[in-house]
Amino acid sequence: MSAAVDPVLAHVDAHIGESLERLMALVRIPSISTDPAYAAQCTKAGQWLVDDLAGQGYDASLRQTAGHPMVVAHDKGATSGPHVLFYGHYDVQPVDPIGLWSSDPFEPALREGPDGEKEITGRGTSDDKGQLLTFVEACRAWKAVHGTLPLRVTFLFEGEEESGSPSLLPFLDATGDELRADVALVCDTDMWGPDTPSINSMLRGLVGEELTITCADKDLHSGMFGSAARNPNQVLAEIIASLRNPDGSVAIEGFYDDVAEVPAAVAEQWRNLGFSEAGYLGSVGLKTPAGEAGRSVLEQIWSRPTCEINGMWGGYTGDGFKTVIPSKASAKISFRLVSGQDPVKIRAAFRAHVEARLPADCTVSFKPHGGSPAITVPVDGPYLAPALAALTDEWNKPAVVVGSGGSIPVVGEFKRRLGMDTLLIGFARIDDRIHSPNEKYNLKSFHKGIRSWVRVLDALAAVK
Repeated sequence: MSAAVDPVLAHVDAHIGESLERLMALVRIPSISTDPAYAAQCTKAGQWLVDDLAGQGYDASLRQTAGHPMVVAHDKGATSGPHVLFYGHYDVQPVDPIGLWSSDPFEPALREGPDGEKEITGRGTSDDKGQLLTFVEACRAWKAVHGTLPLRVTFLFEGEEESGSPSLLPFLDATGDELRADVALVCDTDMWGPDTPSINSMLRGLVGEELTITCADKDLHSGMFGSAARNPNQVLAEIIASLRNPDGSVAIEGFYDDVAEVPAAVAEQWRNLGFSEAGYLGSVGLKTPAGEAGRSVLEQIWSRPTCEINGMWGGYTGDGFKTVIPSKASAKISFRLVSGQDPVKIRAAFRAHVEARLPADCTVSFKPHGGSPAITVPVDGPYLAPALAALTDEWNKPAVVVGSGGSIPVVGEFKRRLGMDTLLIGFARIDDRIHSPNEKYNLKSFHKGIRSWVRVLDALAAVK
């Protein structure tokens, strides 16, 4: 660690209240990207970031896309050291079911959690506004103390990550020369434990599919047409039930053709992490692993592919009762993919599986919702070891290299389109309830996340 770091850390500590105020201001903007009703709010959130970055002296702009805008900013101060591209997303998930929130999801507050630690509540506090701002605030502190950053930085903030990133690939293709750097930094992941920092080296890919089964040309009276008319709810239920085998594996033909076993050395490292399966499932009120039989929970969530039903609907679902046979029934299904699996091949196999099981008088239509392959980050690159050391210094516990069950498609695209590897460094906790009611971000995660990035920036600046 260089001598320049200590005064920056002191500045972070002295101004954490102001950093928290900025986070709350950003969280108050309901930037729900998947709902067209919030399009103006997404633009507002992007503009908030542009104004904030420009106020710090960056060359910042809001770039229009076919969907929600991108935020791009460049630091013109540093002229030496590596060039890093920091990526985050300012959009958030919908808040439904709103009745399960204990407070307004877009009125953040600082409260005491069950463990006595202070928590910042609200949609987007953890995913990804709080995480995004840990980096921005670290850079703010560097510039406030030293007038410039220790290395060259470009910021890229997306507004469609939670809705499949439809504008991302065209944007990367159009601005690749401008965005290309030595390494990308992404803060959209968890720590290994409340006080154990980590860097993710594996991310699963993702395929999203929406299907609609249509039978009759209109909704029918169940007394007049019951049994005689095909019911799309029943058809859909039978097809969905066919996606899994009794042992928890996915039953789609060819699904595992390209899935390899985890290398023995990696599997051994995972076994030494001290992971508690009972504690992991118990934290969400469950006891029994439901994935492939004979696989550990870490294998199931890090290195094995999945098939999950994310939503089903059809017929009357309002209050009271309506004896109707619907004309249509729909579902949204996602697949998490591992290294070697091709999203195009998996999507085609799923559609063939469904079509082969359609009875007479039924048709099916499909709507894709994004697709990206899994990625593996090299553990022998020049930036990983310095970043691990910096995190270890901040948390006083050895930082670990882990996998992730989640999907961050931009990481793979950075590699394919811009030739950059990525360091996945996040400070969220497993209990942050991202994508769920009552999302939160621990104040400790936010504060020490900022301090961590101060140290990581200093460590990366020394890489030759």
